[in-house]
Amino acid sequence: MSPRPPPAAPFGREYYQRYYHDPRTAVTSRSEMRARARLIAAGSAHLGLPVRRILEAGCGTGLLRAQLKRLLPRAQYVALEASAYLCERYGWQYGRIEDYRTRTPFDLVVCYDVLQYLERAAAARALANFARLCRGALYFSALTRHDFEHNCDLRRTDPEVHLRSARWYRTRLAPRFREAGLGLWVRRGAPLTLWELESD
Repeated sequence: MSPRPPPAAPFGREYYQRYYHDPRTAVTSRSEMRARARLIAAGSAHLGLPVRRILEAGCGTGLLRAQLKRLLPRAQYVALEASAYLCERYGWQYGRIEDYRTRTPFDLVVCYDVLQYLERAAAARALANFARLCRGALYFSALTRHDFEHNCDLRRTDPEVHLRSARWYRTRLAPRFREAGLGLWVRRGAPLTLWELESD
């Protein structure tokens, strides 16, 4: 039985109205999520990864989920979310990626734009937990200090986050994953081919 969301969980209706539903201030779009889902599905296919189980940690309003389910229709999809508001509205499974456990690992784990919201210790636990949850490929991205200062549209970006370097994340992922580029990581020891010039 999954834990119940706390009554005063953050990330309520106002947050998602501003950053996801209002086209003037939305941080992403359906077309961007379609492209990202195609990248993830194509990367998994290129690696020769049969995707039967997917975990999306921090699935938000489900934009990426809808596209991945269309591209990988045979996969079981677990939508994990720490927002009580979204769990009630969409029926996602309530949980936090730093603490989530499962008996059967996932072929594909997706965690996009989540870890910048976690304090340092929780973010480090989440990165370590990826290795327990993932047996194939990980798609991971988080807002870094460099991105916030140089790449973001600050009118559409939530500033209430913990900014870290890309190196901070890579250092903690590298013992268990090989970086394949464009946010894709391959679990070390997985029977997947990653060519030398395709990896960092």
